[in-house]
Amino acid sequence: MDSIRLLLRGCVILAAFGLFGCGDPVAPDFSGPVSEWREFGGDKGGLKYSPLTQITPENVSALEKVWEYRHGDVSDGMSGITKTSFVATPIVADGLIYLCTGLARVIALDAETGVERWSFDPELRGQRSEGPYPLTCRGVTYWAGHGAEPDAMCARRVFTGTRDSELIALDARTGEPCSDFGEDGRVDLRQGIEEAPDWEYYPTSPPLVIGDVLVLGALVADQLRVDAPSGVVRAFDLESGELRWAWDPSPPEWGTRGERGLIPSEESYYAGTPNVWAPISGDEERGLVFVPTGNPSPDSYAAMRNGADFYGSSTVALDASTGAVRWHYQFVHHDVWDYDTPAQPTLFQHPDVGGGQPALVQATKMGHLFLLDRNTGKPLYPVEERPVPQAGAVPEESLSPTQPFPTHPAPIHPPTLTPDDAWGFTHFDKAYCRGLIEQFRSDGIFTPPSLEGSIQYPGSAGGANWGGVSVDPERAILVVGQSFLPMSQRLVPRAEFEEMDPAAVVYPEELYPLKGTPYGLERQALLSNFGAPCVKPPWGSLTAVDLVSGNVLWSVPLGTTRDMAPFPLWFDLGTPLAGGSMVTATGLVFIGATTDKYVRALSIEDGRELWRERVPFTANSTPVTYRLEEDGRQFLLVVAGGHGWSESGDAVIAYALPEADR
Repeated sequence: MDSIRLLLRGCVILAAFGLFGCGDPVAPDFSGPVSEWREFGGDKGGLKYSPLTQITPENVSALEKVWEYRHGDVSDGMSGITKTSFVATPIVADGLIYLCTGLARVIALDAETGVERWSFDPELRGQRSEGPYPLTCRGVTYWAGHGAEPDAMCARRVFTGTRDSELIALDARTGEPCSDFGEDGRVDLRQGIEEAPDWEYYPTSPPLVIGDVLVLGALVADQLRVDAPSGVVRAFDLESGELRWAWDPSPPEWGTRGERGLIPSEESYYAGTPNVWAPISGDEERGLVFVPTGNPSPDSYAAMRNGADFYGSSTVALDASTGAVRWHYQFVHHDVWDYDTPAQPTLFQHPDVGGGQPALVQATKMGHLFLLDRNTGKPLYPVEERPVPQAGAVPEESLSPTQPFPTHPAPIHPPTLTPDDAWGFTHFDKAYCRGLIEQFRSDGIFTPPSLEGSIQYPGSAGGANWGGVSVDPERAILVVGQSFLPMSQRLVPRAEFEEMDPAAVVYPEELYPLKGTPYGLERQALLSNFGAPCVKPPWGSLTAVDLVSGNVLWSVPLGTTRDMAPFPLWFDLGTPLAGGSMVTATGLVFIGATTDKYVRALSIEDGRELWRERVPFTANSTPVTYRLEEDGRQFLLVVAGGHGWSESGDAVIAYALPEADR
């Protein structure tokens, strides 16, 4: 994710300004269903879909701000505390909103009024980290308990993971730690993990409750060293915090000892295995947990992995009771592009998709959408193993000769970048970009890292990223945001790399040590001398795909250059995205995610923008919606708290249709 931060710091071009729609909005229907938002993705399958019907395409333009809450946990990184990034997707359950801040504080708000009911401060030790990542928490997890004595202490719980690698259980009514969970409400997630600074290993996505366990993985910092912390996924008892199972994503042939020689003790998990930093999904009926895996460490050099990427860049289905692998499907073989699986696997079922089989769709950084049978992991539609570039790889590397390409839907990100694709606002910056692209090997998607330098397009930020997809299960329409940010990467021989001074590297270059390998990595955003990506806009888009036909229904630029460039240089060209979308039964798509300070509503039928609202900071989480009472209003809830590349913030804002319309 630091690549997004670096790329966008110099991106100063995009956006048109204005609202769409005409005439008076249609009065709302205050009948209809009620619904909360009890899971990170709306449900355990990550649909990001709401059945609510009060807000419609005809009246959405009348939305007004009802309340705004500020939590105050903000740091710009200049005061000794690491920069904060408030991107939590809120949970709404039993009339309360639950969320977490960058400083790991958990807060409960009244869902109707926004009044704070309680807050819990874990007193984060790692708030003064020296690593590259901002302080981030993408959300908390709610558990309604077993139903007995709902008002008893910790009968209902909120779980959160912290930068200190702790898993904490809180009473959902009061915010008090659950004393029967772990030690005084806390479980140490560093047990069995190799020693590492706080910023190199910690959970950023919320855990998943399934059955009687809580399942979570963790971020492992990219491109640092061969013996990075393990990517183990673990399940803990919901009441006691006791470890129930652990799945260490090492290849089956490794057995119980470390053939790589990287296990310091028998109690430790394998070092350097693929991690699971993105949100996970669950199917309670089938007793399955679906985990999206990243790369073995380090990401861009694989010659020393000795099979460690067996489960890398995949979706893996685990038995929720035991952690045993039921099936796995790999989207990138022998990944040397940091194309880890970045988003929550999304579960759906439609009679006209894949023969009506229970399905899973996985978005990837490559602009590929894979539709799999949820029971077996087999593709629902043909996937072709196509030859990919081999030239330029370092001699000791052994690349996969083919990579999988889905055909339904077909890839939705451009697969190549050549000098002829160079773009600029003027002849001068276009010529600069052409010269920049000509410096590097560019043989299309999956061009391997090389000693002379290679184009990576899509870049390591995607395509899609952790915002993932939203799916309307009735219309069988999928919505996905993508970024279009080309990069280059060059493997630098170790002796040469050691002579390089990271402090002297000028943005947009990045240096990574890849310790334990013969090389370091030099990575560069391909930006013009004006600071814009060297590709034709849009640089960020929102796309709707018909899952029945596999065809793209529409694709529109998303985002403007407002807040990145001075007036009048505001152009509606699309900006790189960080954050997710949410869809409703009435055919609305809500999304923030852009580098400008807006939240938007679009029509799922044709992509028309129907509403746009200015917010105090960029809105880089997923909007949620809820309606608590049959005679109540439907709320749209937006977290606007900035990202690693933008101003840090702390706003939670609720919108609804005017009270007078009832």
